Amino acid sequence: MNKTELINAIAEKANLTKVDAKAALDATIEAVGEALAQNDKVTLIGFGTFSVAEKGARTGINPKTKAKIEIPARKAVKFKAGAELNGKVK
Repeated sequence: MNKTELINAIAEKANLTKVDAKAALDATIEAVGEALAQNDKVTLIGFGTFSVAEKGARTGINPKTKAKIEIPARKAVKFKAGAELNGKVK
């Protein structure tokens, strides 16, 4: 499912216009992104939890040259599915 298909599904299930559904989805994505940028955790009961994980620096290998390279530390977005979402998938 891509973003357009998701907007159509939201519009149908919530009885909204596609314009309103797109605005709601865009606002949700923006709010989650802003919270994660501030290192906050976003928990949607039944759906899952978005959080920021610290990835430490490490040594890797360039597959082409086999030379060792240093991979810098970074932050990554992590998602853990909730029990209700996991139940729908099984």
